[in-house]
Order: sequence, then structure tokens, then C-alpha cells
Amino acid sequence: MQRITCLERDDWRETAARCGFVFHTIDGERYWDERAYYGFTLDEIERSIEAPTGEIDAMCLELAGRVIGDERFLRRLKIPEAFWGLIAESWKRDDRSLYGRLDLRFDGRSPAKLLEYNADTPTSIFEAAVFQWTWLEQAIERRVIPSRADQFNSIHERLIAAWKEIAGSRHLHLTGITGNEEDAGTLAYLEDTARQAGLSTTLLDIEQVGWRDEASGFVDLGENDIALAFKLYPWEWMFQDTFGAKLKDAPTRWIEPPWKAVLSNKGILPLLWEMSPNHPNLLPAFFEDDPRAAELGTSYVRKPLLSREGANVTLVSGGMPLDEQTGPYGAEGFVRQALAPLPNFSGFYPVIGSWLVNHEPCGISIREDESPITGNRSRFLPHAIL
Repeated sequence: MQRITCLERDDWRETAARCGFVFHTIDGERYWDERAYYGFTLDEIERSIEAPTGEIDAMCLELAGRVIGDERFLRRLKIPEAFWGLIAESWKRDDRSLYGRLDLRFDGRSPAKLLEYNADTPTSIFEAAVFQWTWLEQAIERRVIPSRADQFNSIHERLIAAWKEIAGSRHLHLTGITGNEEDAGTLAYLEDTARQAGLSTTLLDIEQVGWRDEASGFVDLGENDIALAFKLYPWEWMFQDTFGAKLKDAPTRWIEPPWKAVLSNKGILPLLWEMSPNHPNLLPAFFEDDPRAAELGTSYVRKPLLSREGANVTLVSGGMPLDEQTGPYGAEGFVRQALAPLPNFSGFYPVIGSWLVNHEPCGISIREDESPITGNRSRFLPHAIL
């Protein structure tokens, strides 16, 4: 694994505009950054990233089965009791999952370590699936990178295949916060992949989802039943929203399914460690109020159970905050995870986002920052297999 500086395409912004990648720059700062890329060997991809991703996902599914059947775990994860039945029913039905992203610490030398699992509403899939592949093709064509370079990236094709399996002939509604450029772009991309799979679709803002009655459940603006819905909106928010109480009464099937509320909770980090202690791809982790958390000593990462984009995460070294991000989370409780600083490539700290579609590892994305905490403004850099 290496960080390689290179020339950027002089027309990349125009290319992004043609692709619908409107959020490539955020508040005047680059989000997409191709002035460098990360190079990997095929062995690093296959043995050090792809294989562990599949193994970790399998462990997570085993853990989900244990948690859903034990109210002690559900309470530990602070999942509201009113929704335990909803979650259990979706698990028993084997409601299908479309995708997820594991965030990994990897330096090319030691085993990849799971930092967290973005199991419910992972973003950056468009730039991972489409725009970094466009970069690869054009960078080869323009001799920016070696002509035999490749990329670990079958995300797009697998999404289309997964939609066919998951949705069948049902109409698909897609919903989220459409006023957010990144969320709107992600929804538009996923709608496009669904249409390529032959589905009919409707896209609407989450606030436009209505309720008719217990027999019909949720409806769109045209009073059409919402039988199958993809939501780019976290389960913990849905549980708290006005219509949350209606979820258990509605016939709607959701993607991601309710059981993913378990795996999107950072409380799975200590539970995974308890289930598979000393696993080479896990870091020691404990709930903050667990006396065993003292085993981590004075250096650890403190994470809220429900944090997103690095919010309210604190890196503690020698008992002192090394770096921290502010945010609205934390009332639900914290976990502590062993401190495993991200690798430093000339002052830049990358996180590997390892993508699963239909539980198959199929690509990676890389977010980089000058801070060792990856946040909402961290840049996206492409990668290549050399």
C-alpha cells in the first residue's frame, strides 16, 4: 500500500458534472481529490481486505442473531423496546440487505482492523462505484497511471444484480433527505441502478411519506402504497420520528431492514470482541461503564453508540485528548475501543471503506484527512491495483 502523487485531469470537474457528481466540492473545499491515489498489490486486496471483509460480515450476522434473541443485548444497545418486535420479525423473515460498508484501519503491513460498520445508511457509494472507476479508465488512457492498473470495484454491477434478487417485480420507493446534496446524489444513483435492474421507481423526500391506515400503511404523495422502500435515513431517527410508532403496523418492507439497526450501532464493537476475542481483524472494545474497559489503560478511542461521520469521537492517548470532534451524540452512551492510530502517509491519514453488496465484498473507497479522525469533510481519493 502506498500513496502516490499524480496529475489531476484538467477536465475532472466537467466530467463530474456530466456524471451528476454535484457534491465533488463542499463549501469551496475539495471532497473529491485526485492529486494522489492509493496503490495496492493484488495480494493486499484479496487477502488483506476482501477476505477479512467477508469474515467480519459473517461474524456480524452471527452476532445479530444472538442480539435479536436476547433483550439484555438490546437494552445494552439502547434500542427502544417498542421496536424489538419489528426488528425480530424482519430477522425471522430474512429481510434482505442491499449493502454496507466496513471502515478498516490498514497500512499494508499488519492485518486490517475493524473501526466500525456502517451497516444502515452508508454514503460515498456513487463516488466509489462510478466516479473512481471513471478516473481509473481516463487515468490509464492519459498515462497518469500504469496501463496495466486495475481497481477492486464491482459495486455497480453487483447493485444491479442485487436489486433483481431483492425487489423482484415490486415497485420501489426511495426516500431520504433530498435537500442534502450528498444524500440526494446517493439516492439518485441507487435509483438509477434499480432502474437498470428493470424496476419501476418513485423518489420522494422522507417528509413526504404519508400514512393512510393500518390496512394500507405508508403512502406516497399520489396515495400509492409504499410496499418496498429504500431509505437513506437512519433507523434510530425513524424510531424517534412522528410516524415511528406506525412502523410495526405497516406492511412496508424496508431496505436496509429493521434488523440492521443492531449492526449500525457501535455497541457491536465490544460485543464482537466478546464473541471473538483476539480475532486478528478486531480491536479490543468495551462499553464505557464495563469495568473491563480499564484493560485499555489510558489510551483508547471513545465513540458514541450512534455517532455518524466521526461526530463526538475522541482519541485519548496517555489520558489526554489527542483529537476530538464535536457533535450531537453521546446521550445514548459510549464505547471504548483500543487506540489504533490510522497510518500516516506524509501527513495524511486514510481509512479504507470496504463495501459489501448482498453480503459480497466488492470494492473499496478511501477517505483521507490531515486529522486522524475521519469526518464529514474528509476527502475521497481513488485507488488502483498495481
